[in-house]
Amino acid sequence: MEYEIKENILTAKDFVRLRVSAGWGELLEQQAQDALKNSLCTIAVMDQGQVIGMGRLVGDGVLICYVQDLVILPKYQGKGIGKSIMERLIAYTKEHGIPETNLTMGLFAAKGKEEFYQKFGFSIRPNENRGAGMELSIRI
Repeated sequence: MEYEIKENILTAKDFVRLRVSAGWGELLEQQAQDALKNSLCTIAVMDQGQVIGMGRLVGDGVLICYVQDLVILPKYQGKGIGKSIMERLIAYTKEHGIPETNLTMGLFAAKGKEEFYQKFGFSIRPNENRGAGMELSIRI
């Protein structure tokens, strides 16, 4: 089946709906709107006009980018949609980065999904060169 892939068309409503489908909880509409507005790039995959998958890049776009919120609705998983999103996000960095420089792309994989990202060249941390990734949740 052919799916339509579009850049920078995600709505706050679709963003929240897909995050909830992944078990990541609700967001305020303002949080969703600001997150999308502050993204470098968002990718939406559509099936007959409905957003069924998404991914986005955050960061500075020249030194570092992070893949965030890569979500595919459960009934569409295993159909290559996540792969298509990752390919588009990686292509975005190559198209918009500074030629002849290196850009680091990072992410926090959902538990059990590490192998998916390794297929694109991501390495698991900690490793011999880098420590573990870390996070801090701040209540505002």
